[in-house]
Amino acid sequence: MTPKDIPIVNRRLKRAYAAHKAPIVDLIKVETGDPFRILVATILSARTKDETTSVVCRRLFKVVTQPHDFDQFSEKELEKLIHPIGFFRTKAKHLKQLPAVLDREYDGVIPDTIDGLCKLPGVGRKTANLVVAMAFEKPAICVDVHVHRICNRLGLLKTKTPLETEMKLRNILPERYWMTWNSILVSYGQVTCTPTSPHCSTCVIPELCPRRGVTRSR
Repeated sequence: MTPKDIPIVNRRLKRAYAAHKAPIVDLIKVETGDPFRILVATILSARTKDETTSVVCRRLFKVVTQPHDFDQFSEKELEKLIHPIGFFRTKAKHLKQLPAVLDREYDGVIPDTIDGLCKLPGVGRKTANLVVAMAFEKPAICVDVHVHRICNRLGLLKTKTPLETEMKLRNILPERYWMTWNSILVSYGQVTCTPTSPHCSTCVIPELCPRRGVTRSR
């Protein structure tokens, strides 16, 4: 795959994405459009399967609808609420800290910039980019393990870290694809282009993958 193949890859993976269950953060965006819930769901989803994140988010959002709702729970109680999310103890600590940091830094309002979001507890560049794109519909490239792995597997990039992948994509990925690139590649990476034993027989872009050795065609 080369940069000139990006439009066809985007088109085919977008069709495949529409046929599969959307990632939990996408669903929350569609259902609520609430930056707070999108932020919390994104924090919880790190290193966790979507099925688990979905169950926990449904349970949590029955009792937490705005930042200061976290104040009514102890850290231990939050741990129970979000278990079995990956790294649930660390994430409970971050969620407990969130209201105070929002008040101190942003007058209680979820910031809409990557730099602003990265000042919040438990938020790194991947989370910040996804929140900027999903909650505020501003151009941002969220690079998680799926995006990093697939871009390298397809030969579009040769990078060693997700951060390096993000910086490279900013130079070669047309901005019109920035907000949706993560969603369609995550879905593709979960369903088809899995880390081990990828389901190549059902791939929608086989001629663009160096693994297949198939003659390129349109």
